[in-house]
Amino acid sequence: MEKDKVQEEIIDEFSVFDDWLDKYDYLISLSDQLPAIAPEHRTEQYVIQGCQSRVWVDARLEGGRVHYSADSDAIITKGIISLLIRVLNGRTPQEILSTELYFVDAIGLAANLSPTRANGLVAMIKQMRLYALAFEAREKEQSHE
Repeated sequence: MEKDKVQEEIIDEFSVFDDWLDKYDYLISLSDQLPAIAPEHRTEQYVIQGCQSRVWVDARLEGGRVHYSADSDAIITKGIISLLIRVLNGRTPQEILSTELYFVDAIGLAANLSPTRANGLVAMIKQMRLYALAFEAREKEQSHE
């Protein structure tokens, strides 16, 4: 498996904490770095199904690269989605679809989330990949026109 620079940075950042409470605090602090979602996208249409808390995710394609924005009403969830965005933002749809998000297990995130939050994590990743899939399909369609 190819090492991913951004995921390696995240793993390094989390490795300085021994205690999961400290990791949670760090995760909460990351929520400040979340690219703000436009108010008009804080609607039911953008809510991710399967999350216990409310999470809105939007994506746009610019110059062949996907740019995400998101928000959540739960600070830990905001921290999680900000990590996902940090890894996947600015990549092509194909890169997003082929990126293995190994940092989730490497930092112990999946193992330390409640079952409902873990389901939410899976739902967030799925939604971000669905955007990439839709953009990829649209690009293929346009190249055949």
